[in-house]
Amino acid sequence: MRKLFFLVLVSALCTLPALSQTSPAATTGTSPASAEKPKRGPVFRATKGQIKEVQTMLKDKKLYAGEATGTLDDPTRTSIKSFQKDNGLKETGTLNRATLEKLGIELTDTQKAIPVSESSYASGEKSEGKTTSSDSKPKRVIFRATKDQITEAQTMLKAKGMYSGDATGKLDDATREGLKKFQTANDVKVTGTLNQATLDKMGIALTDKQKAAAAK
Repeated sequence: MRKLFFLVLVSALCTLPALSQTSPAATTGTSPASAEKPKRGPVFRATKGQIKEVQTMLKDKKLYAGEATGTLDDPTRTSIKSFQKDNGLKETGTLNRATLEKLGIELTDTQKAIPVSESSYASGEKSEGKTTSSDSKPKRVIFRATKDQITEAQTMLKAKGMYSGDATGKLDDATREGLKKFQTANDVKVTGTLNQATLDKMGIALTDKQKAAAAK
C-alpha cells in the first residue's frame, strides 16, 4: 500500500513542471485590444458665427423659418438638407466644408487645412478638380470673388448708400446686406453673394481664372 502511494506521489510531482512550462505560452499571444488603432483625422466643425450666417441665408432663401441663433438644431439641419439637395451635395444636414463653400461662406484657417471630403457630394457630382464617379461630365466650378473685388464692391456700395462699413475685403453680413440691396435695385438674383452676375453689373473686372471658368 505504501509502495502504491509512493508511486502516485512521484507521478504527480513529475507532471507539475510540464504544466508550469505550458501555462506562460498561452499568455504570449498579442491581444487584439493592444493593437494600435489608426488615428482619426481632424474633424470639420462650423463655428457659431458661420451657423448664424447660414441660418440668415437659408431664411432669405425661404428654406428656414427660425432665428439666427448659431445653434445647429433640427430645423436648421432640415433646411440645410434642402439646400444640399438642390445644390448637388449629399443630404447630411451638417455644415461641412463643401456646404459652406457652396453658400459662399468664408472658412477659418483651421477649416482651410481640412480637405473637402468626396463623400460630401451627391452621386456623380464633382468637387473642385476631382470626381466621385468614372463618368466624363464637366467639372463643377465654384465661383469665388477675390479680396480685391470684395473691397471694390464695398467701396461702390458705400458710395451708393447701401453699405456703411469699411472696405475690408471680407464678405461679412453687412456687406451681404448691401449686395442684396444692389441686386434688388439692378434686377440681379438676390443672393447676398458677390457672384459673376453681380460683378458684371457693378462693372468690376473678372480675373483671368474667373473668365476661363465662365467660358467653359
